[in-house]
Amino acid sequence: MFFKSLISSVIILNILLLTVGIGTFTLFHIRREQIHLIGATKESAELLLATVERAIFNSMRVGNSEDVQAILEMVGRSHSLTNVRIFHPDGTILKSARPHEIGGPVDSFDLALFQNQRAEGIFRVNGEEVLGIVKPIVSDERCFLCHGIGRKVIGVLNLNFSLADTTRRLRDSSQFFMISTVFIIVLLSVGVSFILLRFLRSPISTIAARMAEVEAGDLSVRMNPRNDDEMGSLMRSFNSMVDNLEKAKQELERYHYRQMERADRLASVGEMSTGIAHEIKNPLAGISGAISVLANDFPESDPRRTIVHQVLEQIARLDKTATDLLHFGRPGKPEFSFADINAMVKKTLFFVSQHPEARNIHRVQELTRDLSSVWVDEKQIQQVLFNVIINAIQAMKGGGTLTIRTDSVQKEGKEFVRVFITDTAQGIPPEELEKIFIPFHTTKTQGTGLGLPICRQLLEQHGGSISVKSSVGEGTTFAIELPVDNGPAPGPEEGSHVQA
Repeated sequence: MFFKSLISSVIILNILLLTVGIGTFTLFHIRREQIHLIGATKESAELLLATVERAIFNSMRVGNSEDVQAILEMVGRSHSLTNVRIFHPDGTILKSARPHEIGGPVDSFDLALFQNQRAEGIFRVNGEEVLGIVKPIVSDERCFLCHGIGRKVIGVLNLNFSLADTTRRLRDSSQFFMISTVFIIVLLSVGVSFILLRFLRSPISTIAARMAEVEAGDLSVRMNPRNDDEMGSLMRSFNSMVDNLEKAKQELERYHYRQMERADRLASVGEMSTGIAHEIKNPLAGISGAISVLANDFPESDPRRTIVHQVLEQIARLDKTATDLLHFGRPGKPEFSFADINAMVKKTLFFVSQHPEARNIHRVQELTRDLSSVWVDEKQIQQVLFNVIINAIQAMKGGGTLTIRTDSVQKEGKEFVRVFITDTAQGIPPEELEKIFIPFHTTKTQGTGLGLPICRQLLEQHGGSISVKSSVGEGTTFAIELPVDNGPAPGPEEGSHVQA
């Protein structure tokens, strides 16, 4: 659980980075200190070697070789020197601060330095590091009397300098650096961890807890930012978000309440309209029959027959309004069967062509072949098609082009058959486009405003939908969608019936 925490991961990563960074820096300084101490030791050894060399040269120039041995023994008393000697190029010790080794062979590593023409080297002798320095003693004209004519190496001055003190100082320095490094890493890690826990983990935990409360539905939750940093800004943003959510919730509640009121009113209107329609249709039928009987008593040339025909037209209009009210208030239960949408479109266009207002309309059909059959009430869907097509024709008062197009589309793994009905009228203004499916809203002088709402109601009973797109001056397109797979698979008899 600890390692799943973001803050814990940041703390661990921070400690690792501090350890690597400071550790690398410390090792660099230890190495630098080591080089510095060894360099200082070499300088001291070389200075001592030069001093011994001058003293020996002065003694040997006057032929006093006993002073050379005394000088070596005196210099060899220094605690920092393990030995100082002069050996022959063949490796035989000629003079030494340790008289007992005179005549014996020199150490192999000292001889190797001379033979390899190296001036110095570090070796381990008896568990102790030693800096070995060799310097050939070359004869000049002042040495020809004793050593013969010609420049040659008459001996090798060898000085072994103990590095024990240097090693100790380097060890003490390394320990100091390591302890300092550990202390700094611990101090910085504790400090950074405290800052992260105090200024990040606590606010994040508070925000997470408040978000959980909001998720549970409590929109009264607020936070009090203490600082003007990023966390404070995040808390203020959280408060603003919750304020907006609360406002949106209140608006949704008000909207839902209005919708419920509207639905209740529509239900009441539906029940009332159904009752009124029943009460109106029966007397209208009687009035229409009686007026028709009276009209038969008038001669053909009697002008009162025209008035009677106008009265009958108004009665027919009232009867249609009552029928629409019945359909809207109590729509009939659909009787489903498989149907060919292209055949339904052709049949509807045949009936529409008989309409007087369709004479100046050019009809274009773009029907996709081999469309899947739809599981619908054919009469109700044909009523929808007829209603939408008639509306399109009536919108093109001066003539125009009516285009009917069918196709299919896949949505969320389901197949839908679509019918697009397009006219070339003046289009519907945006403010009217939002109201065309509202019951009783109409722009026609003789319309009831129930045609399109009934169409939507019927399509929703079939699991379909109707939508509209319109541009002023360019025309309007209604799109009708019906699902293909709502019913059982058609049997052989059903399939042959559909094809017929």
